Amino acid sequence: MSAASDSVYKLPYRNRVQTLQKLFPQLSVDTLKCVVAQECQRRMKGSHGRLTTSEAVEVLYKRYTNSISMSEEPGILIRLSDENGLTPALLARSIIERHYQKSDKTKPAKLLVSTLMKNTALIDDRDLAFETYLCLLEDDEYGPIAEATKQSVGYEYEIRLRMELEKCRVSFLHEEHLRVKGYDKTPDIKLEIPVAVDGQVINWIESKALFGDEEVHRGYLKDQLYSYWNRFGPGLVIYWFGYVEDLEKIHQNRIILIRDALPMNMIFMEQNS
Repeated sequence: MSAASDSVYKLPYRNRVQTLQKLFPQLSVDTLKCVVAQECQRRMKGSHGRLTTSEAVEVLYKRYTNSISMSEEPGILIRLSDENGLTPALLARSIIERHYQKSDKTKPAKLLVSTLMKNTALIDDRDLAFETYLCLLEDDEYGPIAEATKQSVGYEYEIRLRMELEKCRVSFLHEEHLRVKGYDKTPDIKLEIPVAVDGQVINWIESKALFGDEEVHRGYLKDQLYSYWNRFGPGLVIYWFGYVEDLEKIHQNRIILIRDALPMNMIFMEQNS
């Protein structure tokens, strides 16, 4: 899996999954999409500030307006994205901010920009509206379309987990149930009766429709999983699209199992009794 991650750096932002499929046919498309998305987000964290300074955006904006004045083919911003290193949606956002910049060079309100990104028909320039629309279609990592897709996939796998637990006749409360009871930070599933998996008691399950690498997992430990462990005891995280080996070693003696599917070797309390 590390080979796939390393290969991502050598590829352009768009169409990387198709290229990686040829290099790593043994990996699922969903796993490759997750690896690509996570590497892209890391790269953007490191380079976004440098690529979106007022000077850098001004250069991009002038190149864009010059291309429009020369009646170049649609896809101008996408081509600039390939050349510049910003993902299409992030570059489009920077161009919109520059387009709506006030005479004193103050940026437009973030709410306005977000609204225009969600509904490009509201952009007052026909060419910029179409260019932004194309960028959103081409960007699998950023922008309202990408975010809606991620949320949809995450919810799909939460529902899948619930259905599999019901099929196994496991009694549980899901996130909405727990919030009604007043819990603020809640796992996706809280088992009403704990089960054992590979000799470990499991009280809760968290569903993650992504690939689990060390950086991703450490983030979830800090923001969510240790809170669940402190409140409910040992639990299980499912990274549906795979995870790196030895990830459980970073848990500092707190038992949180990691799997890529719901274990079918669960032992129920009734069986023990």
